[in-house]
Amino acid sequence: MAIKYFFQALFAFSMAFTVLMSAPVILEKKAMQFISLQPVSAKTRKRNPIFSVDTDEKKAAITLNAAWGAEDTDALLKIMADNDVLATFFFCGSWVDRFPDELRKFAAAGHEIANHGDTHAHVSQLNLAQNKKEIMDCHHKIKAVTGIEPNLYRPPYGEYNDTVLAAAEQSNYYTIQWDVDSLDWKAVGRQYEIDRVLKSEKLKNGSIILFHNGAKYTPQTLDTVIKGLKAKGYELVRVSDLIYKENFEIDHSGRQKSAVPV
Repeated sequence: MAIKYFFQALFAFSMAFTVLMSAPVILEKKAMQFISLQPVSAKTRKRNPIFSVDTDEKKAAITLNAAWGAEDTDALLKIMADNDVLATFFFCGSWVDRFPDELRKFAAAGHEIANHGDTHAHVSQLNLAQNKKEIMDCHHKIKAVTGIEPNLYRPPYGEYNDTVLAAAEQSNYYTIQWDVDSLDWKAVGRQYEIDRVLKSEKLKNGSIILFHNGAKYTPQTLDTVIKGLKAKGYELVRVSDLIYKENFEIDHSGRQKSAVPV
């Protein structure tokens, strides 16, 4: 009888030991399963760029990315001056290298000078240090030419992830995207670009509108778009005059909101 109880006890101990030793493996597999199911989305991302601004004021910002040529500089400046509008221009460092005099013209006219990265790289493929170098190399080039130290950054191609956004934040930059896109780089046609903006369902208070310098139809499009926006009652301002600089939050859609209790 004693031998029987001994073997029963030994068997029970063996089973308990097996379960105890396998528990970490089971937990690890469960953890990996849980991690693999988590979507990489705007809702789980730690940071978000600014796509638009929540405001009761009927304001919007026209922005232009500058990474290509500069042959339309004088035309763009004249359109803006004739309509009494200031825009925000995001310049690549490589563009600044080639066209320093054009950069000075935009700055002298009062347009906002912003950062579009140094080499128009695919920044989502870069690490933190490489992203910061892209931002700061462009920053230093703009400062050397104009004396201006920009603090608005638009990643090339609109690419971003947590690393890109952390690099901008650590470089004392606000990351700016857009919610209304003219798609002027596609060169479909003048009316197409006008409709993309003026008939956009996304156009609203606080919208940030995207154009490019050096695009085929932009000089033909911009005057009509500006007049159309004004006819709708919009005041067109620079991005820095639209966004909140402190005490703000950015929701999963990229809409920046004041965090100050009303």
